[in-house]
Amino acid sequence: MTTSPSPAPVHIEIDGVPAADPGPLAAVMSGYGHFTAMQVRDGRVKGLGLHLDRLDRATRELFGEPLPGGRVRELLARAVGASGRRDCSARVYVYEAGSGFLVAVTVREAAPDGPGAPQRLTAVDHLRPAAHLKHLGGFGQRYHGDAARRAGFDEALLTSPAGEVAEAAVANIGFWDGTSVVWPTAPQLTGITMALLDPLLPSVHRPVALGELAGFRAAFTANARTIAPVTAVDGVAYPVDETLMERVLGAYADVPGEKIVSGDGAGSAD
Repeated sequence: MTTSPSPAPVHIEIDGVPAADPGPLAAVMSGYGHFTAMQVRDGRVKGLGLHLDRLDRATRELFGEPLPGGRVRELLARAVGASGRRDCSARVYVYEAGSGFLVAVTVREAAPDGPGAPQRLTAVDHLRPAAHLKHLGGFGQRYHGDAARRAGFDEALLTSPAGEVAEAAVANIGFWDGTSVVWPTAPQLTGITMALLDPLLPSVHRPVALGELAGFRAAFTANARTIAPVTAVDGVAYPVDETLMERVLGAYADVPGEKIVSGDGAGSAD
């Protein structure tokens, strides 16, 4: 009886230079996986439990295995601690690797506090595949976002072929009708910031057609980096509703951050 030889490891070079560890690099270059992005403030993350649940659900869906929150906390705390930053932007990536997956964490400078710059959006006929997942391979988002900026807008607004609003290219969008924040229901990612704001504001979830945008009084986008007023969607202009923005930003500011280090001592952000 003979056994088949083990396959040779993948050889990877970047600009002619061999990669130091081709195993993880091969996983990263596969482009198959998912991630979550968060802001860390003094070792705490708003909605950390939601981030951990998102990672676990997506890992089960894509790879058929759980991703324990304790493992993520440990890796996240280790990376944040090694970076020397208590305030930072962190991402946790889960990549396909062989028959399983690997987890990578990136840490960079924190997003500025406070509201984001006013956004002018342009509607595009594009929905992300498997939109409920924060998956890798966002070519369509990048393509339409860059095209929007070249056309003088700040970002793209993704819509269905039937003209139903879904989400901004990298953020959720809420419309203010004077009484409630209306969150569109076309296929989209349930962002952590939106999920945190939803129960704190008078919220309604329903289909939103492009043809009815002129009937709203204001709009804003929300993601892990910022909450920003929307001042236009193509030819529909919105004033910046200061009262609304104060209410939304105040609600988010009141959400307590969760410690990266869990109660059982797993991980360390110091």
